[in-house]
This record gives sequence, structure tokens and C-alpha cells, in this order.
Amino acid sequence: MLLEVLNSVFNVQITLFIILGVFTGICIGSLPGLTATMGVALVLPLTFGLDAIPGILLLIGVYVGAIYGGSISAILLRTPGTPAAAATVLDGFEFSKRGESGRALGISTVSSFLGGVVSVLALWLISPQLAKLALRFSAPEFFLLAVFGLSIIASISGNSLAKGVLCGALGISLSFIGIDSITGYPRFTFNNINLLSGMSFIPVMIGLFAMSQAFSTVEKIFTPDQITQKISKVWPTRSDWKVILKHAPLSGVIGTIIGIVPGAGAEIGAFVSYGQAKRMSKHPELFGTGIPEGIAAPEGGNNGVTGGALIPMLTMGVPGDAVAAILIGALTVQGLQPGPLLFTEHTTLVYSIFLGMFVANVTMLVLGLSSLKLFVKVLSVPKAILTPMIFILCVVGSYAINTNFFDVGIMLFFGILGYFLQKADVSVSPAVLGLILGPMAESNFRRALLMSEGTYSIFFASPIAWVFVVLTLITLLGPVVGDALKKKRIA
Repeated sequence: MLLEVLNSVFNVQITLFIILGVFTGICIGSLPGLTATMGVALVLPLTFGLDAIPGILLLIGVYVGAIYGGSISAILLRTPGTPAAAATVLDGFEFSKRGESGRALGISTVSSFLGGVVSVLALWLISPQLAKLALRFSAPEFFLLAVFGLSIIASISGNSLAKGVLCGALGISLSFIGIDSITGYPRFTFNNINLLSGMSFIPVMIGLFAMSQAFSTVEKIFTPDQITQKISKVWPTRSDWKVILKHAPLSGVIGTIIGIVPGAGAEIGAFVSYGQAKRMSKHPELFGTGIPEGIAAPEGGNNGVTGGALIPMLTMGVPGDAVAAILIGALTVQGLQPGPLLFTEHTTLVYSIFLGMFVANVTMLVLGLSSLKLFVKVLSVPKAILTPMIFILCVVGSYAINTNFFDVGIMLFFGILGYFLQKADVSVSPAVLGLILGPMAESNFRRALLMSEGTYSIFFASPIAWVFVVLTLITLLGPVVGDALKKKRIA
């Protein structure tokens, strides 16, 4: 199997796909407004004609590259290219103000690499063990797992829990469309043959994440970003290496743990890592003034999330973040079902993903240190050229899934809906989470009741079930209890 994995990844064609993916991801991530999720959603349709391994590794390359690429515009423009780089702005731009943007970008590149490698090691070590445990799951456990996943909506709802819950309910409602998996009866199809197979969530995701952002970009299409600094001295100094080696691996561990929690996301990993570095520091007052720790920690943390987010996705079919949700769609298109059986029936694919992700991080390091001047030029691409290209890719990508213009209409509808949801400050991630986990929750709930002849005690009959019940309660009640304790301390 080891030889098969090595031959699969270190194949000239597949290695080129990984390099192309990382390069594309860095370009997308460095452009403010084009998120990692949007980048992966745009590239996804290009993988439909590929085999599973090159297709998935291309997307993983885009994911890894985009999370790192966000730091480029964060340091140079004080505008994070992706939400994951929001914490990097705090100290990164201070380097640029002092004329040390090359040094800041070098610290960011190496820290991103170390955080990513830590997450890959965790993915390699933890995923197989979780998959073995998941093989003991039956319908009740899978239902409670889905409920736990849906409870994460509370943490990804942005500023308003009510808006997030409503958006999540929209996603769950959309998952009911199509032929009932238990009875075979068509539901909510309105006699439209295109809806018999359900709502295809890839056009929905392209619309919500990519097309909606393209609509937003049109508003400021003639406002160019100006880069005035020359990039030099990218390689970190000896003192910078000491800081990087102290903070980046630890932040990678923090990011990996956060990535495992479904729905947390790279931005949370970055801010938690930044806060931890500040607490560990002997001079916390210097954070925000442009110190290496302020770049090494968040960049190690956000790249640590990349591997962590794939752990629940591969082992249990629950996406760790929005990008992992798109990767589920990519696996589904290839006829593969994420979950514990993936490790027993497609072992070579799984370990090729692990090794390919490590290669993607190495590629990111090499491209980052050698080609930063080229990526900085990407920031000068006029939005008037870039935005129409995104529109075209969204339309072509939606059509390519089933070669059906109905999917293009679905994508446009959700693109418009996503645009207005952004205007209303509503996170669209809960809708995607509901659309993915809704069928899993419904079908396993009904199967469990058939197994128990209508007795609800089956959902509390195993230790695994109780673990998910407790985790769900902690997720739902944790923020409420935390707010109550804060108010009590203030009083």
C-alpha cells in the first residue's frame, strides 16, 4: 500500500496538479474578498473529469494555498485576503509601515508551513483511530452525530444567533426536497423532474460563496489596491527563527484542535492562537506594534485548521469547515462516501490525501519564499477583469455538474440570496451545514425508530450516543453559561 501511495502522489501529473492548486490558491487568497471557500468552490468543477486522487489533491492544494495567501494582502494592504488572515493584520501591517514587509512575509510563510505540517501529522495519526471507532456507529449514533454537527450552527452564526438558526433551518428545509429515502415518495418537487434527485448542494455552495461575493465585488470594481513597497529580505533572521519555532508548532496544535470541531474555522484558530501567544509573552503590551510573534502565532494557527478540518470530514462525513463541506461534494461526485468505510474500502486514496497534503504544504513554502514578488503583482489585477472571470467560472462550474441549465438557475438564485444575506450580516455557512447534515439526520433518525419499533430510548442506549448528547448540550449551553458568568462577574 505504501508503494501505491507513493506512486499515486509522486506521479508527475499529480504533483503538477498539487503545485497548480497551491499556486492558484495563493493567488486567490491574496486577493481581498476572494476567500478560500470561494476558491475551492470555483476550482471544484474543473475536477469532474479527473480521477479521485488528482481531483481531491488539486482542491486541497487550493485550500492550503489560499489560507496562506490571505496573509499577503493582510501584511501589505492592511486588508486580509481571507477571514483567516484577520488576526495577521494586527502586527503584519506594522512591519510594512516600517518598510519590513519582506521580513513579515517570510515569517508568515515559514509559520504557515509549520502549522500546516503539524496538522497533517495529526490528520495522519488521529483519523485512522477515529475511523475505527466510527465503524461501531449505527443509525442512532449517526443521528446524534448529525445533531452535534448542526448544533455548531450556534458558533458560526456571526453576530446574531437567531439569523444563523434561521439560515440553518433554510438549509435543512432544502435537504427535504427530492425522493424520500425511506418510502420512495417525491417531496416538495412541484412536479419538476430536476428536483427528484434533491437539491444539488454544489450549485448552492457556488452561489452562496462565490457568486454572492462576485456581486459584492461589482460595487467596488473600479477601486484598485495600490502596492508601493518593494519586497526584499524574505528569509527570516536568526532571532525570527527562534520566535517561529517557539510559536508556530504550538499554534498548529491549537489550530488542529479547533479544526476538528465542526464549524469553527481558520479565523477562530488564528485569533485563539494569537491570544495564546499574547498570554505566554513576557511583553504582551508589544502585540499590535509589529512583532514576529504577532505573525507567527496566527499564521501557524490558521494553517493548522486545514488538516484538523479534514479529520471529522474523512472519518465521519461531518465537515470541519465550509471548505471541508465542498470537499465532501467533490468526493461524492467521484462516487465516494466520506466516513469510516472510506478507510477500509479506499485506503490508498485516504493515505494519498494525507501525503498529498504534506506535499501541498512543502509546495506552499517553496512558492512562498521564491515567488512572493509574483504573488504581490496579482494584487494589481483590475477587478474589472477579475470579476467577469469569476462570473463565467460560476456559470460553467454549475452547468458542468449535471450538464443541466437548471443547476445554473439554482446557482444564480442562491448567489442573489447570498448577496442579500451578506448585506443583512447573515452568515451563509449554517445553510450549507444544514443542507449537508439534514439528510444524514433525517434518514438515521427514521432508521433508528424502525430499529427500535418507535422507542426513543435507542438514542441513549450506547456510551457513544451519550458522548454526542453531552457534546451537543455543551455546544448549545456553553455560550449561554459563559455570558451569564460574565454578567455575574461584572455585577
